[in-house]
Amino acid sequence: MMPPEGFELLSRPSPLIDPWRPLFMREALDRVVLGLLVRQPHTNSRGTVHGGLFAALADQGMGMSCALRLRTDGVPVANLWTSSMTVDYLGVARPGQWLAFDTVFCRPGRTLCHAEMDITADDETVARARGAFRVTLERAGA
Repeated sequence: MMPPEGFELLSRPSPLIDPWRPLFMREALDRVVLGLLVRQPHTNSRGTVHGGLFAALADQGMGMSCALRLRTDGVPVANLWTSSMTVDYLGVARPGQWLAFDTVFCRPGRTLCHAEMDITADDETVARARGAFRVTLERAGA
């Protein structure tokens, strides 16, 4: 199965997510959507996507969306650090399904950025996440 139209390979380096590749992304004007085709390495002992994968990719996607919004607003962001995050698990995803991580709300600020995400498996919501990210700015002349 190929990813939906508009998705390309995610090339951002990350030792944590490397074992789950290939991962895909689609950049919109106001957010980044991550996606993957669920395979066996993404699953737990019951054959469904492990909650840790939901959490890690939600963190990644919301952070990338916050950075995009901040940069679009002209904020010279250097890094974002997760300060809090919650995930509500509402369903399961299984091998063969397309899993999408879509940031549906982002409120950027100069010190904190808040985001919310819907996680879907074949367009059915299986989890929701909320996060706050501490913004560090680029230093002038650095």
